[in-house]
Amino acid sequence: MSDIAILEVDGKKYEFPIIRGTEGEVAIDIKKLRGSTEGIITIDPGYKNTGSCQSAITFLDGEKGILRYRGYGLEDLAENSNFLEVAYLVIFGELPTKEQFIKFDNTIKSNSLINEEMKNILDGFPKSAHPMGILSSLTSALTAFNPKSVDVNDEEQMYNAICKTMAKIPVLAAWALKKIKGRSLNYADNSMNYIENIMKMMFAIPTEKYKTNPIVANALDQLLILHVDHEQNCSTSTVRIVGSAHSGLFASISAGVSALWGPLHGGANQAVIEMLESIIKDGGDVEKYILKAKDKNDPFRLMGFGHRVYKNFDPRARIIKKAADELLENLGIDDPVLEIAKHLEEVALKDEYFVKRKLYPNVDFYSGIIYRALGIPTDMFTVMFAIGRLPGWIAQWREMRLNSEPIGRPRQLYIGENQRDFVPVSKR
Repeated sequence: MSDIAILEVDGKKYEFPIIRGTEGEVAIDIKKLRGSTEGIITIDPGYKNTGSCQSAITFLDGEKGILRYRGYGLEDLAENSNFLEVAYLVIFGELPTKEQFIKFDNTIKSNSLINEEMKNILDGFPKSAHPMGILSSLTSALTAFNPKSVDVNDEEQMYNAICKTMAKIPVLAAWALKKIKGRSLNYADNSMNYIENIMKMMFAIPTEKYKTNPIVANALDQLLILHVDHEQNCSTSTVRIVGSAHSGLFASISAGVSALWGPLHGGANQAVIEMLESIIKDGGDVEKYILKAKDKNDPFRLMGFGHRVYKNFDPRARIIKKAADELLENLGIDDPVLEIAKHLEEVALKDEYFVKRKLYPNVDFYSGIIYRALGIPTDMFTVMFAIGRLPGWIAQWREMRLNSEPIGRPRQLYIGENQRDFVPVSKR
């Protein structure tokens, strides 16, 4: 295969180098396209065919159903590792030694306290506020309490900024939940691990001693691992492009939270539960909705089935299905919504219509079930997604800054009016 791509426009030919990734992916390097062709650009709405960067963090092959972090298979990590260890891997590039992990854990714990003045900002939100709006705002507000910019070439400064971000965002997420529930705020407990702390801050109440359920903790740990990174999706690209202006880590993460809030991105697991609830309200007839899903003239769509990237079974769904089954059995929850979910899953995995079209349950389907089983309000689902995606956002921001990537500045093709003369208002 040639290492040169040739573009011909109006009889003129232009050559551009071809770049190859370590997994055999091929890209045409067009960064000099506009300059070498006197202004020609490409149009790619949604950037579906445009690589914005070269990254060593995550490899995704949607056709084959492959997802790897820093070269490690997701299945291997979910079975043998934990969320905090995977976070270290994704951010710094290698699995931590025992000493590195202890230092990472301890540094995060030492930064888990939130400035008390942040409560004044939290108090300003109405109880009806969406927790994602609260989280985005509080994350941005952290910049005010940490105004000094980070020297990305100073390893100690960068390390401390990373640990501080990993420490504080789960606290703010838990506070968002407490706010909408109207309950007292909790703080982290340094005797607990990262996942236990998240659960304690979210669920503990002052009148009772909190005790961690290991099966619940394992399910949440695995679910967060599955959400750590997913290549250049909407929120991740947002973090990188905001950071390309040399905006700070908190400001960039806040922008990522806002992007994730969109229903086309992070709200899919919430849509799953809302769909299940609507089926129950309509009498709970699953077969009726299966037929509606098969009817191409019916606008109804099964949420949580299939995936725009994966053309095969979502590899994350394979992993979390087992944890979801174990969790539901352990908790023994009698919830009609979850019963409908299990019925839909059974049909989708066996029905020829769904199997032929590869409309398998995806990670959003199972994550919605797990969060529902844990008693997490539907509005909080995307907040949990943000906690899981946090290490990926940090890793992408760090990589972008260390690579000295230029400020993001997409071009456009103007299709408006040509030059016009101004007409005074008296003559219009």
